[in-house]
Amino acid sequence: MDANNLDFTDIAPYDDSQFKEIIAKMVSEPGFEHAIRWILPDIDYPQFIALLTSCNSKREFQSRVMQNFLNELERKTTAGVTASGVMNVKPDMSYTFITNHRDIVLDASFLNLIFLRNDMKTSEVAIGDNLLIYEWITDLVKLNGSFIVKRNLPTRQALDAARELSGYIHHAIRNKKESIWIAQRQGRAKDSSDHTQESVLKMLGLAGGGTLTENLAEINIFPAAISYEFDPNDYLKAREYLLRHRDPDFKKSQHDDLFSMETGLMQYKGRVHISFASCITPLISSIPADTDKQETIRQICHHIDCGIHGGYKIYPINYVAYDFAFDSDMYRERYDDEEMKRVQEYIEGQLDKVDIPDVTTQERSFMRTYMYMMYANPLRNKLLASGCC
Repeated sequence: MDANNLDFTDIAPYDDSQFKEIIAKMVSEPGFEHAIRWILPDIDYPQFIALLTSCNSKREFQSRVMQNFLNELERKTTAGVTASGVMNVKPDMSYTFITNHRDIVLDASFLNLIFLRNDMKTSEVAIGDNLLIYEWITDLVKLNGSFIVKRNLPTRQALDAARELSGYIHHAIRNKKESIWIAQRQGRAKDSSDHTQESVLKMLGLAGGGTLTENLAEINIFPAAISYEFDPNDYLKAREYLLRHRDPDFKKSQHDDLFSMETGLMQYKGRVHISFASCITPLISSIPADTDKQETIRQICHHIDCGIHGGYKIYPINYVAYDFAFDSDMYRERYDDEEMKRVQEYIEGQLDKVDIPDVTTQERSFMRTYMYMMYANPLRNKLLASGCC
């Protein structure tokens, strides 16, 4: 596939020549005003609109508007966003940042906040079209440097969309000299045990015009780990787990998705840390040319997972949860009685929010075990990574 000769208009971010026109259209939407006033109830809305419409480019929009918004979100809903390994990101390189997926909106936002704070170039962001419920949301994300991932298509169309997406990512890295962010899997890992989906790498390897390893080496894959002390959606994941246990055919509604986005965005997350591993191009390039394609994909998934798992920031709740989940005292010296009590109270408080009628004692125990495992898995995966990576 020659990415140079393809038209990516329908999925690519808006370029700066469209900026003023799209901003003017977006701020005229009543839904946009409603959303802004809901997220920022104390905002001086006319002053905010004046600021928006004075921006002339994505970079200006991100530095003057989005950075302030994310700083405020950090202040209200976290105990601070920190990072390590930023020095591994070379400013003259363009990367494909691949991270675990904890929050629908904030994973890539916090990543770019770190870049903005370090006066580094932000990355373009992959976002599923299932989240683009209103036209103004599409405008907002494409103004902010997002490109669109087409979901839930028939098989033939899905393959065409995968080729288009792969072509755009190669075009962004090679020709536009832009970095991009994509999650290691479609959808979040419900149990917080993060593993790279082979389909993501197969999609990334469709474009480039070379062998699979050449195509994947070209886009400078760079794993990074995102660690939230508390997952605001933990009880919603436990709720879904119980509903699927009751009915294997259970499917979430659009309302469920919207409420999950709202909860992840606005509720408390505790400490947040992003750990940058390193670009794995040398590891990809070292795979022998005669290696079977499936084995090549497996090895690269392993390298990505090692970079992510090894970078997890481990908090007291992870140690407590591990000992509860595995009925051990392996990490008892890592937390005191007061911390253990706080974790237990937190888990029970989250379970109290589950709005399913007639939950039995056994079902509550079922969800409690699930939630402890959810917080234990990052530590478990970090332990496994330290032994094999």
